Amino acid sequence: MADCIFCKIVKGEIPSTSVYRDEHAYAFRDIQPAAPTHILIVPQRHIDSVNALSAEDEGTIGHLFMVAKQIAAQEGLSERGYRLVINTNAEAGQTVFHIHLHLLGGRQLTKMG
Repeated sequence: MADCIFCKIVKGEIPSTSVYRDEHAYAFRDIQPAAPTHILIVPQRHIDSVNALSAEDEGTIGHLFMVAKQIAAQEGLSERGYRLVINTNAEAGQTVFHIHLHLLGGRQLTKMG
């Protein structure tokens, strides 16, 4: 998508602090972190949200979670704990409509719900 900020970040048109990149995913530090470690993991290919997923996206979404596991280990969060979040649509807090996984950690996180 031409006007998608995350597509522009993936392409390098907007600077970011890269944590991970491969042919399917890109991970970078959030510029407004909600925790000491706040990393966004996005697919290289634009997908609006969880609601836009198709069966062909199953491998991509599984890959995002494997990347999150790897990054959590690199960041020293595996044993302490971390949270993975995907917000879907505005009422849930999605502000950029390019599916993304938030990896949060580095402090005691409050209980949800």
